[in-house]
Amino acid sequence: MEPRMEHPAYVVPGAMDALQAVGAAVGGVGLDPVLVELVCMRASQINGCSVCVDGHWRIARREGATDERLFSVAAWREAPYYTDAERAALALTEAVTRVADREDPVPDHIWSAAAAHYDDKQLAGLVLAIANINVWNRLNAATRQVAGNWQP
Repeated sequence: MEPRMEHPAYVVPGAMDALQAVGAAVGGVGLDPVLVELVCMRASQINGCSVCVDGHWRIARREGATDERLFSVAAWREAPYYTDAERAALALTEAVTRVADREDPVPDHIWSAAAAHYDDKQLAGLVLAIANINVWNRLNAATRQVAGNWQP
């Protein structure tokens, strides 16, 4: 497997810094780092981004996620390993990632469930994390980046 081109975030001056700045900003809103990684994994699974799925499980494990939580994130509704707050964040992740799949992309019940567990700053951080991973997924998919190439 070969990528179509060098990663766009490296080709366009300043793009990598901008994308990483969004991630760093999200890191400062008080969300559990494991939650952010689970959100990134779930969006990446939906979008078929092997690069991000491969990277985010590694980061989540380093942050303390258990194998059960990593292996079952695609089936989070049926798995007993997630809190109600995590479930609300994962539902929000799916809705924001699949905005074209329904007339009301993020229904009130999904938004309200997330808002019940996270304050405005954290909720904003979740939305930014979801948007940011979707950008990464689309960059990687469009240019056919290869999972594992990023590893030293």
